[in-house]
Amino acid sequence: MTHPSDRYEIGVDTGGTFTDVVARDTAGNLRSMKVASTPKDPGAAILSALVLMEKKWALPTQSIARFVHGTTVATNAVLERKGARTGLITTLGFGDVLEIGRHNRKDEELYAWQLTPNTPVFLAPGRRRKEVAERIGAAGEVVTAMDEVALLRVADALVEDGCEAIAVAFLFSFMNPVHEQRAAELIAARHPDLRLSLSHQVDPAFREYERTAVTCFDAYVKPVMQRYLGQTDADLRARGVNAGLQVIHSRGGISAAEVAFLKPVRLLLSGPAGGVIGCQMVGEQCGESRLITLDIGGTSSDIALIDRGKPLIKQYFKVDGFTLRVPMVDVNSIGAGGGSIAWVDKGGGLRVGPHSAGADPGPASYGRGGEEATVTDASLVLGYLDPSNFAGGTMTLDPKRAHASIERRIATPLGMSVREAALGIHRVINAQMAEGIRFVSIQRGYDPRRCALVPLGGGGGLHGVPLARALSIERIVVPQLPGVLSALGLLAAPVEHEAATGFMRPLADTRAQDLTDRFAALDADCAALMAREAIGDAAPTVTHHAEICYIGQSHYLDVEINLDADDPVRAAYEAFLKAHERIYGHAVDRPTRIVNLRSVHQVHQPESVATAQVDSRPPRPETTRKITLEDHAVPVDARILDRAAFPDVGTVYGPAIIEQADTTILVEPGWQVAAATGGNLLITRTGQ
Repeated sequence: MTHPSDRYEIGVDTGGTFTDVVARDTAGNLRSMKVASTPKDPGAAILSALVLMEKKWALPTQSIARFVHGTTVATNAVLERKGARTGLITTLGFGDVLEIGRHNRKDEELYAWQLTPNTPVFLAPGRRRKEVAERIGAAGEVVTAMDEVALLRVADALVEDGCEAIAVAFLFSFMNPVHEQRAAELIAARHPDLRLSLSHQVDPAFREYERTAVTCFDAYVKPVMQRYLGQTDADLRARGVNAGLQVIHSRGGISAAEVAFLKPVRLLLSGPAGGVIGCQMVGEQCGESRLITLDIGGTSSDIALIDRGKPLIKQYFKVDGFTLRVPMVDVNSIGAGGGSIAWVDKGGGLRVGPHSAGADPGPASYGRGGEEATVTDASLVLGYLDPSNFAGGTMTLDPKRAHASIERRIATPLGMSVREAALGIHRVINAQMAEGIRFVSIQRGYDPRRCALVPLGGGGGLHGVPLARALSIERIVVPQLPGVLSALGLLAAPVEHEAATGFMRPLADTRAQDLTDRFAALDADCAALMAREAIGDAAPTVTHHAEICYIGQSHYLDVEINLDADDPVRAAYEAFLKAHERIYGHAVDRPTRIVNLRSVHQVHQPESVATAQVDSRPPRPETTRKITLEDHAVPVDARILDRAAFPDVGTVYGPAIIEQADTTILVEPGWQVAAATGGNLLITRTGQ
């Protein structure tokens, strides 16, 4: 029962199928729930969750002291082409940079005789791309003053064309932003309701196409995100939630919604970051510093790697096939989830995904009109899921519908039994996930055998052991609340801001003082952003980074800079060589150059959710059930245990199924599971 003095932190992560909710009180107790996502109006699911929290948990909205949200609205706006009508203003002669791109062919078009555009021209088609006479030189000098009359003329034309947002991307503005700054002043004075994105603020780095593209994406989603986050914040306050809305961004940090408005492109693909931060917390609990995280939801699987206790960060990611230069947690997303649809291709091969039944209509076993065979339906046929205890008993599955869909769509066309077909679906989806894990580990220079696997999401527990077996991983850590760990990760994420600048200079010509001076300016920018957060006098943790490459090399590596080292420049060079050796397998003593500098400020939460405890309840009685496993000709008896029975039940040997409200865990023969620190479970090979 809720005590009147309790104050709550709420994490809400919106996924394609479910919206996950976690509540943590002042004593560290956790409650969680899942509500069906509402893709047409994502905010409706949040309001439904508030009603359920008050009804089921007696949790008054007035007691909520912190509210953190992970959202897919920005990503969906791009995928569904529902962003703002956007215009682009650029330097005279450079209006087609967005369309020209890098002239890279997509893999699937390698031998195509007719190519399709592979740049995001939809953001600003030709007639909405305007040029203005102005020029900044490569060293930052003003070559041609900006034609202010022409600027206002093209801005007026874009507004008349219905543009809600304008991206301004002038040549070499990252070296000297004076023209972009003046353009913003003039346009804002003439059109105060227009949303502006300036390239020197969004992506102050060299490479004209990349900078132009990400600035256009920022403008495209800015009105959408301002409306959504503004409306969500207003709805929360109308319901009595007085805590300011915070959102997680793609790099894994959080910020106030009003600050996130400034650069909403960072909210693209921010959803997976919460799960990775949650896994980082789990690793701290169990003393595991190198983890592979596997977040399996209804429509996709998000795979990431944590090294030395920190998630890997990449500077580029893809959304809808387009590459964006935005820092984010290095997550490999594949179309493989519980709702992934199984189908037979024209050659008679079994395929799974990437299409998904999603939340509506969902798998056939949901009984909501879905007729396609999905991974969830296969799990039900194999005996892994209890039809009367799915999602904590909030949903009843229909085994007959699952059996019929697999028989009709897969078993009959392939001439096999329904159980064989269901097992085949699991084999195919596991093979896809294993390949995704190899991509984030082996291709990054990491041996997966030296990592612990952390399965999370609603479907992670069913696939953890088969994947560990396939990849020779010896240790699996199942979090306390794996099905809602992304929401819990929101509460563990630090408040974070970063600032970057172009710094194109050979490393040999760089002095330590040059780095100190430039980082001081970046630190001041971060401090200004932090001042807008409700963090009081908390001192941030500051890290400095440089992006370095060999002279003549086109791709660079991120290297952390230690300004307190005896020789920061030499230390940066040695760190670059180590990173190059790990990733590419070799490193040579050749001249290098710095491309960009980046400062990152983080303020960690004063109370770690790593100490939280889930409210206790008596475990359900142990039972047995027939399940179908690989390498077993007939179904075998498996122990069915309640997660609440741990640690009292001791070590459990497979075959076994462990059930809890937010996931189901499969333990195969040859594996054992026991309680670990922090309420987690540790699964290892028998005999270890």
